[in-house]
Amino acid sequence: MDWKAFVAAFSAIFLAEMGDKTQLLVLSLSSQRKAYFSVWLGATLALAIATGLGVIAADLINRVLPENIIRWFAGSLLILFGILVFLDKF
Repeated sequence: MDWKAFVAAFSAIFLAEMGDKTQLLVLSLSSQRKAYFSVWLGATLALAIATGLGVIAADLINRVLPENIIRWFAGSLLILFGILVFLDKF
């Protein structure tokens, strides 16, 4: 197991998910339904499946495009999103 990759993925996802709309939705559903385990299981499976799809997509893209092009595209996309958020267009 690649522990550096594990820690990087865990830290990034954990910090990104803290206080976001998904966490607020889970909080709301848990308080309304009082079905804590069901809400936890549903949210956990949804995040696991979405993450799995992302990993599969990354593997497929990585087979077709060189890493430097992927990094350039991802960086450019982040800069574009930053500009759009700054200009209040997104």
